[in-house]
Amino acid sequence: MGIGKQAKRILITVAGVILLVVGVVLLVLPGPGLLLVLAGLLLLASEFPALERYVDPVRDRAMKAAEDSVSSPLRIAGSVLAGLVLLAAGIVWGTVKSLPFSGWSTGSSLILSSVILFALLIWSYRRVKGRREAASHS
Repeated sequence: MGIGKQAKRILITVAGVILLVVGVVLLVLPGPGLLLVLAGLLLLASEFPALERYVDPVRDRAMKAAEDSVSSPLRIAGSVLAGLVLLAAGIVWGTVKSLPFSGWSTGSSLILSSVILFALLIWSYRRVKGRREAASHS
């Protein structure tokens, strides 16, 4: 195995572990936890085939959670509100120096979480809407 292949394998492993750990943390915090767990597993499974058996169950749960998040107007409103709270918290943490862990490193991570939440919300809504339209035309 050449040094280039070994370095690539290490980078993929480190990235996969980071995504997996952040995803697990986000299972209890606001954010796209299951989708990050899935992304981490997909990366790790590309280097460690024994992990492939975990990909499909996590993918199914992640897609179900994404669909559930847009299953009613109340859930959509709650998700939008959560995204706005994350965005506001990011701005506050970035600008108010007296808060614990204040600064733009914390603020930008909260803002990034809100952007990811909004992107996933839009993606989930389009996916569910497309499935409903396809079902109604059948």
